[in-house]
Amino acid sequence: MLAKSFKEIVDRRRAYRAFDPNFILPEYVVKNSLENAIKSPNSSNMQLWEFYRIKSDKAKKEVAKICLNQPGAVTASEIVVFVARPDLWKQRQAVHLERLKNVETKNVKNKLFGNSELSYFTKVIPMFYDNSFSFFRNIFKKIYIWKKRRKAPFMTDIFSKHIEIVAQKSCALAAQTFMLSIVAEGYDSLPMEGLDAIRMKKYLNLPKTAQINMAIAVGKSTPEGLRGKRFRLPYEEVVFEK
Repeated sequence: MLAKSFKEIVDRRRAYRAFDPNFILPEYVVKNSLENAIKSPNSSNMQLWEFYRIKSDKAKKEVAKICLNQPGAVTASEIVVFVARPDLWKQRQAVHLERLKNVETKNVKNKLFGNSELSYFTKVIPMFYDNSFSFFRNIFKKIYIWKKRRKAPFMTDIFSKHIEIVAQKSCALAAQTFMLSIVAEGYDSLPMEGLDAIRMKKYLNLPKTAQINMAIAVGKSTPEGLRGKRFRLPYEEVVFEK
């Protein structure tokens, strides 16, 4: 049964630890949900992510082992591995520069950096993502931040260790969109961070610079897949106002 409202989607989304192993998930369910995930917000629209669909019985068996043989992974109809790729920044930059060749607003300046969109992708993005000569780049970044913050508040998390976190955040946003979309399609999922990331990268033929964000099992849920009622801390304990 398809969800009728966003609140219903959010309320229905639960982490199911088991699925019907005999159920054949329609091909379009994961495809549609990944297409929705691609539309997720992400830092500077760099889209530093990749999604790997694990569909065949042989592949699912291998990936389930990498996911520590969690029941949700073993019984899933499909598993999707979400991967953060900060190392692909030059490829994504090139795509944007090609896109901007015929964009009328490419030279319109933005408020944050005072750069046009074209200048942002040619100057600011390399400053954030280029890790070559990192020692000297970090000195430059410290001076740059110091000058900017003398006049007004400015970003401070622009070093290499922060950029990796930024890519992971963007990938996690896509993962959440994906899981909500799966519910909207009438099915359920299980996000899995408990896995062997090194073995997963090797299995997917990924370089060391790639980062496994999470694996998400998808399928037709079973009642025994839930661990009781949902528990969340009260609104007043986690929401604060100024």
